[in-house]
This record gives sequence, structure tokens and C-alpha cells, in this order.
Amino acid sequence: MTTSISREQLLFAIDEGAVTLVDALPAAPYNRRHLPGALNLVEDEIEKAPELLPDKSGSIVTYSTDAACGRGEALAERLQRLGYTDVRTYHDGIEDWVGAGLPVE
Repeated sequence: MTTSISREQLLFAIDEGAVTLVDALPAAPYNRRHLPGALNLVEDEIEKAPELLPDKSGSIVTYSTDAACGRGEALAERLQRLGYTDVRTYHDGIEDWVGAGLPVE
């Protein structure tokens, strides 16, 4: 299990420019809405990780729909197995973000 990050911690990291967000949902829901600046990478396309995320020591936060959706966690675990060293998961996902009235793209 990956380390989790709270909405408040994530907001701070985004404000500091200290994190790369990765939406683990398929393209259709990602295209409808995603956290500001988030990249899209699904576990089935993990081979794209080196291109999208070239810095294996950079701070990465994965997320998906909500705490019941395991896609963000699964992607984070795959990234860790590929050698990414600072990967956390925003378990509450985009539903929590939107529920708090925060912006999406």
C-alpha cells in the first residue's frame, strides 16, 4: 500500500509546485474533468510512464474517482515497482476534490 496524501497536503504541494499529479482513470473520464495540471496514465499503459514521468525521484501523486476506486492505488504501486521513489495516493480522489468546491480542468 502506498502512502496517502490528504486534500490539504495536496493543495499545499500544488501551491508549492512540488508535485506531479497523475489521474489513473481512463481517457473519457479524464477528458471530462481532472485536477488542474494532472497527467493521464492508466495502469494498462504503464509503458508510457518513462515518457510522462522521466524523473523517478520526483514527487508524484496518483488519484482516481474516490476511496472505493483502487485505480490510483494500483497505479502508484506499479510506479513504485518501476523504481519511482516518491509516490503517494490521494485516496479520496476527484469526487472529494469536487465536493470541496475546488477547480477542475
